[in-house]
Amino acid sequence: MADTSYSPRFRTGVLLCGSGTAGAYQAGVLRALHEAGIKIDVVAGHGPGVANALCAAIDGGAKLWDESGPWASSALRRAYRWRPALRVFFLGLFLTAIMLVSPLVVMLVAALFYAVGTLAALLNLTNASEWLIGIYSQTIQGLFSPPFLPAIVPRAVVLTMLIVVGVLVVSASRAIARERSRRRLVGGFWWRLIGAPLRPDEPGDVLTSALWTMVRGASSAPAPELSEIGRRYAEVLTDNLGQPGFREVLVGVHDLDARRDVIGAILGPQGRGRFEPRRSDAGPREAETVDFTGPQRENLVDFLMGGMRLPIATAPWPMQFAVDGYWRGELHHFCDRPELGTRLLEEIATVGVEQIILVSPAPPPAVPHGLRSQPGDLRSRIGASVRSIETAAFDDLVQAATRRFSGAFVVRPSHNPIGPFDFSGVYDEASDRRATVKELMKHGYDDAYRFFIDPVVATGERIET
Repeated sequence: MADTSYSPRFRTGVLLCGSGTAGAYQAGVLRALHEAGIKIDVVAGHGPGVANALCAAIDGGAKLWDESGPWASSALRRAYRWRPALRVFFLGLFLTAIMLVSPLVVMLVAALFYAVGTLAALLNLTNASEWLIGIYSQTIQGLFSPPFLPAIVPRAVVLTMLIVVGVLVVSASRAIARERSRRRLVGGFWWRLIGAPLRPDEPGDVLTSALWTMVRGASSAPAPELSEIGRRYAEVLTDNLGQPGFREVLVGVHDLDARRDVIGAILGPQGRGRFEPRRSDAGPREAETVDFTGPQRENLVDFLMGGMRLPIATAPWPMQFAVDGYWRGELHHFCDRPELGTRLLEEIATVGVEQIILVSPAPPPAVPHGLRSQPGDLRSRIGASVRSIETAAFDDLVQAATRRFSGAFVVRPSHNPIGPFDFSGVYDEASDRRATVKELMKHGYDDAYRFFIDPVVATGERIET
C-alpha cells in the first residue's frame, strides 16, 4: 500500500495496468470494489485495461467477472498462439529433421540387432545368432538400396520444405492483401514471410463482442462494424454520464507511426475543460488525444483492439484518424506498451482526480532466494520478459502516484505464476500445481480486499472525515 489516506469525498480514480491475462486479475479487483461500494469517478487503463475500463465506465463491470463473461470464455485458450503459418513452419522443420536422421536411426537399430546376434554367437546360440545377423543384413540391404532411403528421403525432404515455403508465401500474401496501409515497404519480402510470431485476434474479438452486448440494449442484432459499436458506446456513456454506475473513462495506446502515446477519453464538462487545453512538450495537444464525444467516437473500439496488441510479439492494429482531425485521415498503427500507465497517471491528475487505486497483476520484484525456473518454450519466455518490464514500470508508477495524489493505493499480487500469454493455465512451481486464469480473477478479488478494502476503507480511523 502506497498511502492510507482515503476519503470517499475525494475524486477517485482507478488505473488498470498489465498485458494479456492481466484483464482477468483486473476484473476480480473491479468486482471487489463494486461489492464494497467504493466510489469511483474515473476509470482508466491500457492493454486489456482498455476493455475493462470501457465496460466498468458504463455500469457493465458485473458482466466482466460473470461466469459467462469474456474472461471466462473458452475462446481465450486460442489467445496469443503462434501464427498458423509459423506452426506449419516449425512442424515442417521437425519432420525434415526426423527424415534426415532416419538413416542414422535405421543404422542404430540394425547395429543393435547385429550386436545381439554376436552376443548370441558367443553363447553358442547358433540359430538365434544367424537369425539376428540375417535380419541385420536384410535390413541394411533393403533400406539402403533404391527406391527406399536413397530416393524417398531426399524427395520427402524437398516436398516438405516446398510445402512449408508455400504456406509462408500464402500467409504473407494474405497479410499484404489485408493490410490497409499502402505505404511502400522497405526491405525484402523474406521479412514479410516471418512477420509477427503471435496471433493477435484474441482476446480482442471476445472483448469487443462483450462490449457490444453491454451497449446494444434490448436489441438481439449481431455485432455490427467496429465503428458502429464505438458510436453506440459513446452515445450510451455520454447520455448517462453522472448517473449511478456511469463514470468518466480514459484509455491509452501507443502510436507506432507517430512514436507517441495517444489518450482517448469521455469526460464530464469539468474534466474535459482540463483535459483538452493541457500543455504538452511533445507537440500539439491534438496529436496525442482523441475525444470520443466528437467525430472520432468511431475509433473507440480501435483503442480496445490496439490495446491487445503487444509490440514485436503481435502485429499492430491499424486505425484511420478522422479526415478533419489533426492527422488528416492518416492510417496509423496502435499497440500497447507497459510504461503507458505513467502517461495515463498524468492525464488522470489533470482531470482533477485526488486519490487513485493502482491495479496490476505484476508481482513485486524478486528478493534473494526467490528466483524460479525459467520457462523453456519461446512464447512463455516472451511473456516472462513482458512481465518483468511490467513489474519495473509499475514500481515507477507507484512512486509517481505517491507524489501526485493525496492518496495512492496499490492492489497487486504477492505471487503470480500466470504470464501474459498463459490463458490455458500454467504449472506453478511454488505450489506444485497448475494455476488457471479463473483463479487469477479470484486472486484479484481477494487482493482488493486484503490490500485496500479491509485495511483502508473498512477501518474507520484510517478514513479522513
